[in-house]
Amino acid sequence: MHRTPADLVFTGGPVHTADAAHTRATTVAVTGDRITAVGHDEVRALVGPRTEVVDLAGRLLVPGFQDAHVHPVTAGLELARCDLTGARTAAATAAAVRAYADAERDQEWITGGGWSMEAFDGGAPTRQQLDAVVPDRPAYLVNRDHHGAWANSRALALAGITARTPDPADGRIERDERGEPTGLLQEGAMDLVARHTPRSTPADRLAALLRAQRLLHAHGITAWQDAIIGEYGSMDDVSDAYLTADRDGSLTARVSGALWWDRERGSEQIPELLARRSELNGRNLRAGTVKIMQDGVAETGTAALLAPYLDACGCATADSGTSFVDPVALCRYVTELDALGFQTHFHALGDRAVREALDAVEAARAANGYTDTRPHLAHLQIVHPDDIPRFRTLGATANIQPLWAAHEPQMDELTIPFLGDERAALQYPFAALLRSGATVAAGSDWPVSSADPLEGIHTAVNRVAPGGDGPVFLPDQRISLTEALTAYTAGSAYVNHLDDTGGIRAGALADLVVLDRDPYAAPAEEIAATRVLATYVGGRRVHGDH
Repeated sequence: MHRTPADLVFTGGPVHTADAAHTRATTVAVTGDRITAVGHDEVRALVGPRTEVVDLAGRLLVPGFQDAHVHPVTAGLELARCDLTGARTAAATAAAVRAYADAERDQEWITGGGWSMEAFDGGAPTRQQLDAVVPDRPAYLVNRDHHGAWANSRALALAGITARTPDPADGRIERDERGEPTGLLQEGAMDLVARHTPRSTPADRLAALLRAQRLLHAHGITAWQDAIIGEYGSMDDVSDAYLTADRDGSLTARVSGALWWDRERGSEQIPELLARRSELNGRNLRAGTVKIMQDGVAETGTAALLAPYLDACGCATADSGTSFVDPVALCRYVTELDALGFQTHFHALGDRAVREALDAVEAARAANGYTDTRPHLAHLQIVHPDDIPRFRTLGATANIQPLWAAHEPQMDELTIPFLGDERAALQYPFAALLRSGATVAAGSDWPVSSADPLEGIHTAVNRVAPGGDGPVFLPDQRISLTEALTAYTAGSAYVNHLDDTGGIRAGALADLVVLDRDPYAAPAEEIAATRVLATYVGGRRVHGDH
């Protein structure tokens, strides 16, 4: 054992190492930014006169959590605007908007988001409802999943949206029985209004990043993959915030950036992506990934399905969702990106989108060989059983968002009836993917859902949301606590190409989290009650008082 006294020693375990053969320890030593020893009482010999000793007192030490799909700067900006994430009814949502508008009299626009579709009849709020609380200014509020937005009449008028305005190719303006816009804009139609809203400033974006980083560190997150770097619709490019924070040392997390693939363009954008990969390369920042959004979301009928959606009566419609990138072209683009060493990160919810993304990975493997680009598919709401084993054979990681795998109104009222029982039974097949030998990573998609990994772990294990008491959602797809922890640590570290992280072993970077209890020692139903006491990145405490 290395005999130089350690800088930091955690003792009084337990320690969850994320090592399949050596799962538990009680003492961990850290020198500089690296773990130097993992074991039991013998490691305490590394305690010297200047060693900081953390007594775990029976509380669990785990590897730092990593979020494989998150939007921190967007979330940080929304926290500073009209934040509707806590409102669960139409009345509560309206009250929150009114309160924000009353408090922000000097704001030219009312912007923000996080409203829940299930709070409104049919998941569809109207411009009249928003006019009632914001009659004097334009208002534009993005929904919780960020694939739709709610605008009032003033915003629609400013954008010139009328009954005669055509739907964009990649979106839909919802209309009433007279053809008039209702105020609800889906997917690409959001940009018709969003482009008129006030832009964030570089200072706004930096403040949002640091605000989000504090919250993520408080949840034990030490690294993440930002799922959109670049201009997406009318969303501002957030890369300047990352560059500034990385250069001045305030970026304490390890960040992988996924460069946005403009679906209105083709291979001609690849030289720009190469330039951005070189530019966004710093101490704690890399951008070797390209994000391709292949479809939308099921509750708005834009997730791409192999067979049509059903209507409210259970009959097949003519609509099977949207593939944003032509699947033949997708194979070509992904092959080109893979040959250049880019990782591809797919947004793929529907079974057709999942198949199209896997087909693209297969084409790249056939053309380029099996290289270490580590492609991954995020969301995976519906996966056809024939495609489950393809993740393993193609080396494509399944990037899951576990909080979505539970019964809640958006699932039960706005999704399952339009999928049908047979297809609904294929949703979020976490256990099937693991049984097939797939690598599984995990993320939150915050601000779409909570950034707390322990809430996600709770849901993956129980298939019931934290605090929920309803039926278990597809119980055969429950996974173990160890499997869920591994997805949020080693699995996401693999996706993020952070091979020196994700486990507690000698030589690894000391990205560590102290929990307030050992969740293995309590019923699975109590996992979400677990809290983070302290978070360390490279042996440096970035959250907590330990």
